[in-house]
Amino acid sequence: MSTGAISIVVVVAVVLAAALIIRVVRAGAGRRERVLRRRFGPEYELNVAQHAGDTKAAERELEERLRLYGDLRTEPLSGELRERYVAEWAGMQEMFIESPEHAVTGADQLLARLAHDRGYPSGRYEEQVAALSVHHAEHVQGYRQIHDTAARAREGRADTEELREAVVHARPFFEDLVRPPHHGAPTGSETGRQHHHHGERRSESGLRRWLPGAGTGTGTGAGHGHTRFGHTRKGGAW
Repeated sequence: MSTGAISIVVVVAVVLAAALIIRVVRAGAGRRERVLRRRFGPEYELNVAQHAGDTKAAERELEERLRLYGDLRTEPLSGELRERYVAEWAGMQEMFIESPEHAVTGADQLLARLAHDRGYPSGRYEEQVAALSVHHAEHVQGYRQIHDTAARAREGRADTEELREAVVHARPFFEDLVRPPHHGAPTGSETGRQHHHHGERRSESGLRRWLPGAGTGTGTGAGHGHTRFGHTRKGGAW
């Protein structure tokens, strides 16, 4: 084989190898993106936006969160503590009528304490949110919103509608953290199954007793003596 032919073969081989490497790298990047999108949901898109569209930088940050907090072991709330938080959230709701600013500030502090009691870091807000984003990615943005709005309220820069929206968006996050173990959305054989926790047996329908806004009535109780979360007793919608 002539020298020229050998050179052509070498060049073709190098080009094919480079194409193969690029294909493998792209496939790996695609798998990584799919995994992170599945894990973080809306948090993935939010983080990409915060990095001005730099997907690689956003993914590096999310992977770092997974490394730090993916194996974090959280603690369930006792029944008594859960009831206390549910009652306290209802109290913030009542307070909103007279003092929206204090209600939002109190709700922000309540969520920080609730996250701490569930076992999430509590030394720094940023660290706490990063850990929560790994395990509660669907709703953690509501916590950020109420935290930022509470800061604006303390400076007198938040109007009533902004305060109300902050609490509305924080409520799913509160429900997520206060939810009893095994009371996720029932699927398959889980539907109607009873679960055991701290010596108590609760059916799926028993979840209505714990979660804000799960009742069918408005105002106080709907016949059960409980406040329906999502509406104040004076009719102001949350």
